[in-house]
Amino acid sequence: MSATEPAGFSERFQKRVWITSHAALRMLQRSVSQVELLNLIETGELRHKDASHCWIYRSLAGREDNLVCTAVHLDSALIVKTVMINWQLQEVPT
Repeated sequence: MSATEPAGFSERFQKRVWITSHAALRMLQRSVSQVELLNLIETGELRHKDASHCWIYRSLAGREDNLVCTAVHLDSALIVKTVMINWQLQEVPT
């Protein structure tokens, strides 16, 4: 996984935030700004897939395509893998 674009630091996770090129493209296509993404990371609901992968999601004011969600990998940094809109919460298979 190639994290190509530094985006800042997450106080919530106490990690640097990196955006993959795939996630940056999805942000552009879905009109999600870096400010909105960082706000989502800091304040969104958290759903773990496993110990190092999770989804962070929430409704963002002024958007009609909620929920906005990001899939992230938690390692020595928080790596944003993709960004989704019109996301629906589903059960995670165990």
